[in-house]
Amino acid sequence: MKKNLPTPTGPHHLILENREKLSLSGVTDVDCFDERMINLFTTYGELTIKGRGLHINDVSVESGDMSITGDIWSLQYGERDRRGPLSLLGKLFR
Repeated sequence: MKKNLPTPTGPHHLILENREKLSLSGVTDVDCFDERMINLFTTYGELTIKGRGLHINDVSVESGDMSITGDIWSLQYGERDRRGPLSLLGKLFR
């Protein structure tokens, strides 16, 4: 039996270039981050990015766009979760 999931609000795109640069859209919240892991929420659910030397370059609160550089090892989606506008942590990268 298929579970009814909430309908995502807005587009979400992910572009990974040479496992070194990740461009995202549809980011709604940044939960936590360090140089080995970034945990964030998108319009399509939780996303965990793992790697080495990860660095958040840009975050736009208005558009939900984000760019990340570093040695990217994995991208893993979790459950869909609706989050509101970027948290205080996310706003630091405005």
